[in-house]
Amino acid sequence: MQGSLGEKINQGGTADIHAWAPGQVVKLFKEGFPPRLGQQEARMTQAVFAAGVPAPEVFGEVTLDGRFGIVLGRLNGPTLLQLTRSGGVTFAQAGAILASLGLSVHRMPPPPEAFYLRRWMDTAFRRSGDIVPKHIASGILALIDRLQQPGDGLCHGDIHPNNVIMTADGPRLIDWTFSIRAPAALDHGLTHISLTEFALDVTDNPQRPLAVNAAAQSEYARLSGKPVAALRQTMETWLPIAIVRYFLIMGGPTSERWRRMMQRAEAALRPQD
Repeated sequence: MQGSLGEKINQGGTADIHAWAPGQVVKLFKEGFPPRLGQQEARMTQAVFAAGVPAPEVFGEVTLDGRFGIVLGRLNGPTLLQLTRSGGVTFAQAGAILASLGLSVHRMPPPPEAFYLRRWMDTAFRRSGDIVPKHIASGILALIDRLQQPGDGLCHGDIHPNNVIMTADGPRLIDWTFSIRAPAALDHGLTHISLTEFALDVTDNPQRPLAVNAAAQSEYARLSGKPVAALRQTMETWLPIAIVRYFLIMGGPTSERWRRMMQRAEAALRPQD
C-alpha cells in the first residue's frame, strides 16, 4: 500500500497512530497485540463506515516490522475529552454527543463480521486461564443466555469521550476493536463503567465524567423515547456482564477498584431471595 511511516501523532494502550500518506494515518498495533483483533477492527470499521455510521474510513492493512496496522482516513480535531477539559463543550453537550453516536451504532443492523457476545465471552474465558473464577464465568454465560435475544444489535464496546474525534464535519467514533453483537444495554453498561469507575482514577475533576455519564443516559433516553429509569434498570441488569468483559480485555485485576467491581458482579449473580 502506498505510504510510509511518518511522525507519531498519538498513542494509546494498544496502538500508536502515525502519519502515513496525505489525508491518511496508520494505526500501528503494539508488539504482542493479536493481529486477528486488528483485522477484526479493520473489518468492523469498514462495515460501519459503509453503513453511514460516523467512523473513520479504512484504506487498507499493512504489516511493518511484524506489527499489524490499519490505514485510516485522517480525522483532524480534538477529542471530546480534550474539549470537556478545556471547557470547549459543556458536560451536558458531551453527554449528548455520546448518546447520539451510541444511538447511530445501535440502530445499525449488525454486519456479518460482528462477533457474537456469547461466543466471544466463552472463548475469552477459555483463553484467559484462571483470572475469572469458574463460578463467575459460568454465571456470566448463563446470564447472557437468559438475557440475549435473537434480534440483538451492534455495540461499539468502548464509547467514551477519548474515543470521539471532533472534526469539522462532526464527531467521529474511533477504536472499533471491541465492537460486539449485543443489546444497547451492554454499551450503556460499558460507558457507565468507563465514566464512573476508570475515569475517576485519572481525571483532575471527578464531577466531569460523572456528569457526562448522567447526561449521556438522559439524552439517549430522550432520543430513543424510553424513560431514563427503564434504560438505567436494563443497564444494571447487564452491568455484571460489562464488568467481566472489561476485566477480560484488561487481562485481570489492575487495581483495588477492579477487585471491588468484580465483587459487585459476583454479588449480582447470586440468586435473589
